[in-house]
Amino acid sequence: MHQPLISLKSCIVKMAIVMTLMAILQNSFAAEPALEGRKQVYAVTRDGNRLAIGHVKFTPIDSQTSRFQLTLDSPLFVDHFLSMKEFKCIDSAVEVSCHVPYPYRNPQTVTPNNFAWLEHSLLFLFKQPRDFGAKLWNGSYYQFEKVGSRLIGRAQAIDLNHISAPSDTPELAPYTPDLRTDATAGSRWIDHLVIE
Repeated sequence: MHQPLISLKSCIVKMAIVMTLMAILQNSFAAEPALEGRKQVYAVTRDGNRLAIGHVKFTPIDSQTSRFQLTLDSPLFVDHFLSMKEFKCIDSAVEVSCHVPYPYRNPQTVTPNNFAWLEHSLLFLFKQPRDFGAKLWNGSYYQFEKVGSRLIGRAQAIDLNHISAPSDTPELAPYTPDLRTDATAGSRWIDHLVIE
């Protein structure tokens, strides 16, 4: 006679457990919030030196999207006049790495899963110290991935000639994955970038 009551209590307890587990799972898979705040930008060389090269400020504009403002302001940058243009470069005995500002208007936004416009703001070209001029096919693109609270950008090879003229689709970041090749480990003096 008391068995149906026990079964009902058992069902209620089981339902409460299931609902609690569903709430926990839903929170664990919830979308990450938009990036926010001022972060330092480091270039990490292949021998492990961290070079502070500037900062980026993220300002949320909705729950997922942030506008960013990048400032490269390191005393490590020196002026190089290459191929009739002035570049801000970091010199080393093995390689000269020059920042190439993205030359066209773009939204300057990121989401926790899409850093393309930030990546396009941190394009570099590299050359040997003895070389004159800029070889635009020697481009470096740093593809970012969120690792904990940091963004880590791994080096990829690109041809900077691809952006010598404006794109027909300016709302889309032009360096799609098919135009990038992972750099061989240790092949670039600036091995990766870190934003934290």
